[in-house]
Amino acid sequence: MSMPVAHPHQPVPSQAMPAIECRGLVKTYGEGSAMVHAVGGVNAAFGVGEFTAIMGPSGSGKSTLMHLLAGLDVPTQGEVRIEGTVIGGLRDRDLTRLRRDRLGFVFQSFNLVPTLSARENIELPMRLAGRQPDAGELELLASRLGIAERLEHYPHELSGGQQQRVAVARAMITRPAVVFADEPTGALDLKTGRALLESLRMAAHDRRQTVIMVTHDPAAAAYADRVLILVDGRLAHELRGPSYEQIVAMMAQVGS
Repeated sequence: MSMPVAHPHQPVPSQAMPAIECRGLVKTYGEGSAMVHAVGGVNAAFGVGEFTAIMGPSGSGKSTLMHLLAGLDVPTQGEVRIEGTVIGGLRDRDLTRLRRDRLGFVFQSFNLVPTLSARENIELPMRLAGRQPDAGELELLASRLGIAERLEHYPHELSGGQQQRVAVARAMITRPAVVFADEPTGALDLKTGRALLESLRMAAHDRRQTVIMVTHDPAAAAYADRVLILVDGRLAHELRGPSYEQIVAMMAQVGS
């Protein structure tokens, strides 16, 4: 994706309690001389309504950190709090409910159900939670993501970019407190990628949702309120209100 149009970053007001925070977060694999520190003692807080991009060289621990924050992986040490709740102490059933009700996910694999239409895929989280989908909310999301005319089509009838946008709408339809996005623009053309990033920024600034995005793309990261840069599993740099040029320079410095 080429350099984005410049935009003003909205300051995020201080919050008494972050949407998510982690303390002393460590994740290791293997033992002895073969031990690998994927995440090595990360402390971070993510405010309500804040859009954060996580970047770093290949193998720096970006996706591992996201999985730990989302409760999809268990840390070796440290803790993660979501809206003040330590998720490490939750029973599997309660953790599943928290992820379903309070978190949204957009990953590189779209994970759409092939036998459901785009509309039904978007509605699925609401129906699994026993809630009635809001038709107006769905139509608004579909319009903003450019898939309003494709809602009755099945995944195999959609392009990769359209499938990705359906996955984004599905992640946002429940108005989760936190939206996790892993390389969300990877399958999209420039115009569609910008629209998706604008939607994520809108979710943060207008809907007060916290957005945490892993990306290798400086143009995508420039849409965020701040950028956290990991190096060898540790938080090495933080940029607030970053420009595309600042991000490119920093990534060159750390050896992306």
